[in-house]
Amino acid sequence: MSDHESIKEARPVRPERRLVVIDVLRGAALFGVLCVNLINEFRVSIFQQFLPAATDGSWLDHAVQAMVSIGMELKAFALFSLLFGVGLAIQFERLAATSRRLPLLTRRLLVLLGFGLIHLCFIWNGDILTEYALVGLLALPFLYASNRVLAMAAAVALAIYAALPFWLPDTFFWPSGVSLQQYVQTATAVYAGGTWTDVIRFNLAEIAHLIPLHVLVAPRTFALFLLGVMAWRSGLLRRPEHYRRLLIGMAAVGVGLGFGINWPEPPEPSSAWHSWTPVISVLITLGPAVLAIGYGAAIAVLYMFTSASRVLGVLGPLGRMAFSNYLAQSLIFGWIFFGYGLGRFGRMSPSHALCLGVADYVLQVIASQWWLKRYRFGPMEWLWRILMYGVRQPWRITNDGHRQGGTGPASELK
Repeated sequence: MSDHESIKEARPVRPERRLVVIDVLRGAALFGVLCVNLINEFRVSIFQQFLPAATDGSWLDHAVQAMVSIGMELKAFALFSLLFGVGLAIQFERLAATSRRLPLLTRRLLVLLGFGLIHLCFIWNGDILTEYALVGLLALPFLYASNRVLAMAAAVALAIYAALPFWLPDTFFWPSGVSLQQYVQTATAVYAGGTWTDVIRFNLAEIAHLIPLHVLVAPRTFALFLLGVMAWRSGLLRRPEHYRRLLIGMAAVGVGLGFGINWPEPPEPSSAWHSWTPVISVLITLGPAVLAIGYGAAIAVLYMFTSASRVLGVLGPLGRMAFSNYLAQSLIFGWIFFGYGLGRFGRMSPSHALCLGVADYVLQVIASQWWLKRYRFGPMEWLWRILMYGVRQPWRITNDGHRQGGTGPASELK
């Protein structure tokens, strides 16, 4: 069989054969990503979180801020990273019949990098697509490695991630608190009242300050990609019914231990505990990843083995269109918060922003269900496939369930 014929065989699996649990997990993770982005990055400057916490606001505002900080910040992105690794493993497996597997996967990530750079530079610099594409390119060779090698590489990457805060100088992120405060004030003025040109110019200039944050988190992203690959290979998500007890254990330990590690910092420890400070710091650094794994296992257990599947199942279409929905959120919130739209940047409380986020999420759930009754892919997912394969992809679904819109190769990129 030729490479071209092999690629033709990599058509989308039928809807009934999809692993809906992965879509549900992705849809749930997207809610956490939405909340974190909205509360900490669209509503105010991303650097606001490095200043002393504000004392004004209602008890509800403080509760929302605490909920996002303890339960979602870093955790939602960690779960998303795990699922991205799962997607890489699925693609790698489904393209096994062609010798062009590595070039196709490389092109897939390069296309994602292109989308990410456009998003980063001209829509919103809180983008995660660029980092995912770059780290994904580094992870590609490891798809040929054994699970033992993957586990070792992930452990080394997590060790580097945990150690980086001790290695980096205090001024790595920002010279001083005073200059940071001044910068946040400038960012608030520009984003809230600037024209589209002003906002984009400042957005581009701000990227240099964001690079250190991406450098710090990149080893963790790499490690989670590899752990996601291992989760798929092991059958944990492909045959969850065979790993029911393990998933329940992972959910209990991950959520319990994760919340324990991520809970607000306790009072200053006594001198007897000072020798344990580095260990405690490492645990706090790795805590979000532990909690993310717990979240993922808990959602999988609830969806696969309980009646909660009826509720969680509505997130499946949203998860299948995660790429389109993620970019749509940036466009919607950019218009709401930036000066070229409603200019609500720095003027909306956390509780009001959360209400806005929930409303947007519900609308996207409904819109995704409507869309996927008519089309096989989300619009961005469809374009991604076209650019990856260089051939028009099947898209529209007719009344009899058949797909129309092209005869070229297609493959699940989830």
